[in-house]
Amino acid sequence: MPDEDEFLEKLPTDLIFRLPPSFDDVEDERRHRKERLAAALRIFGKFGFEEGVAGHITARDPERADHFWVNPFGMSFKHIKVSDLILVNHEGKVVEGRYPVNEAAFAIHSQVHQARPDVVAAAHSHSTHGRAISALGQKLEPITQDVCAFYQDHGLFDDYTGVVTDLEEGKRIAAALGGHKAVILRNHGLLTVGDTVDAAAWWFITMERSCQVQLLAKAAGQVVPIEHDNAVLTHEQIGNDLVGWINYQPLYDQITREQPDLFE
Repeated sequence: MPDEDEFLEKLPTDLIFRLPPSFDDVEDERRHRKERLAAALRIFGKFGFEEGVAGHITARDPERADHFWVNPFGMSFKHIKVSDLILVNHEGKVVEGRYPVNEAAFAIHSQVHQARPDVVAAAHSHSTHGRAISALGQKLEPITQDVCAFYQDHGLFDDYTGVVTDLEEGKRIAAALGGHKAVILRNHGLLTVGDTVDAAAWWFITMERSCQVQLLAKAAGQVVPIEHDNAVLTHEQIGNDLVGWINYQPLYDQITREQPDLFE
């Protein structure tokens, strides 16, 4: 990944350019993460990423690092408000909130957060094209500029043993993720992570679309791949979490203007 300080040095100083905020007060940071989480869930709902009760996005609590905020079990992504989010501890118990936690959300996300202290947020859902690619047991190929964000930066969990309810299975998924930003879960779907909710959500959205493009392109004919050196360069240009955060901001603006009730 490129040096983010070098990226920041190139930004204009006399123009408005949004960057991830920093916080002196933990309550302000917690509220911010919860607002971004509720907004991301609304976006996932708008894009049709939910399948029944499957799917979850988590945000690590800024004060209690072994706790995470997550959408409650059985509630539509399209309806979730900040006040609906639940806080789950390292034992899988709901310590704040009125609803139960999805057992699979705890089994997978608790282990991802534990294995990756750098990860603030993780996103997993049963999106259509992500499931299609996962059924092939394939990784994404460097066939477009956008997908190069994942070049040599996503794993494959090459196994399927049923709905994930076992912490050991969650550990295996975390191991397949490794130090990458994403992992394809064979016969299951996609999982992405980021140092902000915004980045994790953006990686999921653009990964789902990259799955769609790969399926369409291969169905249409012979694919022309991007050469390795150019794919590596493009990954360096667009593959870090700051760029992911920046790419996500128009979507955040759209959903908060369309559905301001999510802040309740």
